[in-house]
Amino acid sequence: MSGRTHARACPERTCVGCRERAAKSDLLRIVAIEGVCVPDHRGTLPGRGAYLHPASVCLDLAVRRRALPRAFKVPGPLDTAELAERLNQ
Repeated sequence: MSGRTHARACPERTCVGCRERAAKSDLLRIVAIEGVCVPDHRGTLPGRGAYLHPASVCLDLAVRRRALPRAFKVPGPLDTAELAERLNQ
């Protein structure tokens, strides 16, 4: 036997806020478009994406740690007001 299983693995991603690993379906994909963090609910927006738990606590941690500009490989801060508003709804 080769040791392989026939069950499909659930893809995991790491939350940029709390740094915990979770299933891709449990996290929200975020994309930076012209300096603004935009949620990508369908996962189809172009560009580099980062994953975040859909909770304001994780967003606050990511902003405080400056994890979003690092994840998107952009210089300077990003505008997260629209993202925070959508998470609080």
